[in-house]
Amino acid sequence: MKDPGEWLDVGERVRECRMAADMSQEELASALKLDRTMIAKIERGVRRVDALELAKLSAVLQVPLGYLLKPPPSVVSRRAELVDDTVTDATRQSHRLEVALSTWLTDIRQLVEMRAFNPPEIERCPEDVRDASSARRAAVWARDRLGHGVEPIDSLMSVCERLGQMVAVVEAPGDGASLIDDDLAVAVVSRHGDPGRRRATAAHELGHLIVGDEYSTDIGIHVSRDERESVIDAFAAELLLPVAAFSSVVRSGERAKREDLVVVAARFRTSWSLTVRQAVAAEVIDRSAANELRRRNPTRGELMEAVGWAPQPDLEMVRVPPSFAHAVMESYKRSLITESRAVELMRGQIVATDLPVCDDADLDL
Repeated sequence: MKDPGEWLDVGERVRECRMAADMSQEELASALKLDRTMIAKIERGVRRVDALELAKLSAVLQVPLGYLLKPPPSVVSRRAELVDDTVTDATRQSHRLEVALSTWLTDIRQLVEMRAFNPPEIERCPEDVRDASSARRAAVWARDRLGHGVEPIDSLMSVCERLGQMVAVVEAPGDGASLIDDDLAVAVVSRHGDPGRRRATAAHELGHLIVGDEYSTDIGIHVSRDERESVIDAFAAELLLPVAAFSSVVRSGERAKREDLVVVAARFRTSWSLTVRQAVAAEVIDRSAANELRRRNPTRGELMEAVGWAPQPDLEMVRVPPSFAHAVMESYKRSLITESRAVELMRGQIVATDLPVCDDADLDL
């Protein structure tokens, strides 16, 4: 049985989730077939909630049941609270990402506690990352550490995993979020963005790990938020498309043509704006040419022609890291988790019929 303080915490999470869902107390009460005053009491923590009501709240608010019962990681809970019913779309998106991030962390912790999964160790760049120049060097270090050199990265999820960050692709709107909780680094990327945006988001969240931010939207102690984000952006750009890669399509001392940049964008599966930005950094185009090129995005046909095949989208069908997926499958085969829980943990990567035939588990963890 929860003590009064714990019910207050549950009520606070119900309130935040209601507001993030853009629902009034009256609307939530109607969906639950309760009086509005009951919702007010739940949110104040003066009314206990039974198991059936919690399940209904979870379904209506579209958040996992565990999120309502367990406090989020301390680094997330220190974020600015929703203090009234006037919240922006950006705030709602941020909250949804935080729910997804907290749930992802909890799911990994559960498999760890069952001794079904050993998360990767966090790799640290030996150089402090303080500005854009050091961020670019950190990206070069990461590429060298993984043996990628200046070649295109096939899977951002695998890169993040090998450097110690567990990434999940989630249904939440927005871009992404990440946190470091003790010895575990996790990140989520929204599947609603286009493939290039998803890759850029994953690289950006990895940059927060390399820089050392506890939570990806926290502000650096000695620099402003905009300055910190520009540092992270420099890391992400260099990780996805190193400036040295332009030497393979442009001779030394020459200027790049638009068709040269289309080839680079197709091979490295980067957005056009990022490709142009890196071309400026590589000094193969000047800023005036960049301004003109940004207005001439390549078509899908041009990208296909540049490499002879359709660039394959990243972070689309694969939703969780391979090591985590293996742990889920092994846990299911050992009857540590049920079929429904296995599908839930895989976040849409599989359906029930994809699971191997085995004895049904009795416990739905």
